[in-house]
Amino acid sequence: MTNEPASAPDGVMTVHGLTLSYFTGKLEAFLRAKGVPYRFAEMDLAVFRRAGRATGVLQMPQIEMPDGRWLTDTTVIMADFNERFPEPALSPHDPATRFASLLLEDYGDEWLWRPALHYRWSFKDDMTLMSAQIARTMMRDVKLPFWVRRQMILRRQRRVYLAQDGVTKETAPQIEALYLETLDAMERILKARPFLMGERPVEADFGFFGSMFRHFSSDPTPAAVMRARAPHVFLWVARLWAVRPEEIAHQQLPQRIEDDLAPLFARAGNDYLPYLVANEAAFARGDRDVTYPRDGVTWRVPVSPYRVHCLAALRKHYAALDEAARKRVDECLGGEGAAILASESSVDLATLSNPVSGRTPLDRHWVGARREKRV
Repeated sequence: MTNEPASAPDGVMTVHGLTLSYFTGKLEAFLRAKGVPYRFAEMDLAVFRRAGRATGVLQMPQIEMPDGRWLTDTTVIMADFNERFPEPALSPHDPATRFASLLLEDYGDEWLWRPALHYRWSFKDDMTLMSAQIARTMMRDVKLPFWVRRQMILRRQRRVYLAQDGVTKETAPQIEALYLETLDAMERILKARPFLMGERPVEADFGFFGSMFRHFSSDPTPAAVMRARAPHVFLWVARLWAVRPEEIAHQQLPQRIEDDLAPLFARAGNDYLPYLVANEAAFARGDRDVTYPRDGVTWRVPVSPYRVHCLAALRKHYAALDEAARKRVDECLGGEGAAILASESSVDLATLSNPVSGRTPLDRHWVGARREKRV
């Protein structure tokens, strides 16, 4: 593995992304733990556009395979690579435990996205540092003065990821509470064991890692909170980044859903899954925005076609469970979450393409008709 933005040697894929990117960090940690060789290349705008032309989706990271194929969407890539490279296994074999890991991966990916971006672009120290880093890296091929590039980034990110994504004075307390409550839940878990579900990392760990690594443990404001409030989470971030296949090969995969995961499942079942249903219904109606209440606050955010796919995928995994496994999952989620997973979709799922195949409407970054990158 290397950071030089050079052509990959024969047989080695290239991960195109940014060293401060949420999903780039998640994908790299997975590849490192899996032992899959790759070359990392810091994106500029020209490569970003080239990758978008190849896959039909303007997002990062994107993998350029040695044979010229391109792959995107970290969740789908992880599932694909778990089959291509079965050892070390990074997914539980027990059906109920595997579903729990997949649910937490999706929840961590999608529901911690907003607090991660809020802390990065709402606080002065964070926005100043990160806008400068993006101006120096991704926008290095834009022939404008550095200060102009930095201002362009700052204005765009605050518009797209704050104003257009439901971050207001009314919603900010809930966004920050989600981060603090997640830290507290994870701290209790990670005091007891090295990874979220046991002695070996699984999908759930990587789903939470994107936000915790490249945002919460790195950006000044949330990092100070993490160090003071959740030192074992801080340690887990380093542990997961450092782990290598030989270190976990003899560790047992999780075989049960531990009781201390309950706060995470409660958030997933009571907050995230109901939002996914509201998003799906708005998508089915052709709405641009989805409006939903939460703890006395009315949220209004753009409809996400990608998250329609997320709910469909969770329902598909849930439907495949046998009765005993489904009962164990239902006990973790409670009535509302279980009912959502057991319900029928309100959209024509035939219109939803596989994100890894490219040319798909499932870009999680669409705001209306625009495609947006995640940084």
